[in-house]
Amino acid sequence: MAALAQTSVQIDTQHDDLVHDTALNYYGTTLATASSDRTVRIYEVGATYVHTGSITCHTGPVWEVSWSHPKYGTLLASCSFDGLACIHRESPSRTWNTIHSHCMKEEERSSINSVQWAPHEFGLHLAAGSANGTVSILTHLSDDSWEAASFLDSPLGTNAVRWAPYKGVSIMELVTGGCDNKVRVWMNGDGNWSCNQNILNPNGPTHTDWVRDVAWRPVNSGVDVIASGSEDNKVIIWSREGESWSTTVLKDFGEPVWRVSWSVTGNILAVSSGDDHVSLWKESDNGWIEVSDVKEEQQAGGGEN
Repeated sequence: MAALAQTSVQIDTQHDDLVHDTALNYYGTTLATASSDRTVRIYEVGATYVHTGSITCHTGPVWEVSWSHPKYGTLLASCSFDGLACIHRESPSRTWNTIHSHCMKEEERSSINSVQWAPHEFGLHLAAGSANGTVSILTHLSDDSWEAASFLDSPLGTNAVRWAPYKGVSIMELVTGGCDNKVRVWMNGDGNWSCNQNILNPNGPTHTDWVRDVAWRPVNSGVDVIASGSEDNKVIIWSREGESWSTTVLKDFGEPVWRVSWSVTGNILAVSSGDDHVSLWKESDNGWIEVSDVKEEQQAGGGEN
């Protein structure tokens, strides 16, 4: 395994239950955490992580959090088992106010599993993926209200939704991971969302169990690249050149893969699998190589897991 210089920091979040997600803001100066204790906690990043605020609008476990681009102020989105996608704004006094809550009709209401803000070049749009298979797109309007549009992604439920990077054109794209084992790419260039059928029949292997997470590489160099992690224990790398998609298995991790995440520059892929196991991967001329294993290094150094 190639060496990669790194520093690991452990944070006592003081949550009363499992932490499901963490997110740094655009500048890397503020950390948000989401927990089964129904709260979102905010920390100032520095030599130590200082707790500066909590958000308590949810009545169920909070699954994910997502920061907006600073162009639109300090906005944080959260989603929960309670069926709400909430948008929060930080005030000058550093208190947090929930400025909008989205839920579907009562008869359609289900856990909202994933949220992410669109690239800022498109405007202020938030995608939210639900356990009933619906993806909602929340759009901020000029009168400071929010408009919601939705489409059916997976009949068995959507676990993850992530945006494609901005490519200099007006076509928005996002990728979803579903409980039907599918990875789908959706496009919107005319006001309507449609599925790119080519990704459903790629040249290569696909998942055989729930897709838990997807991540679109944030830097586009002429080839679109998506990573997906599944309960089939595999991470698959999806590549698009032209209209065709091809796939390759990064690795069978021997345990469910919960999260995949790209570095800001898109050259490192982080994979979270099993229990407290994070590995870092980098693409080389000979394929993907593992450059770091956090759990392995903690054990070797005698640190806590």
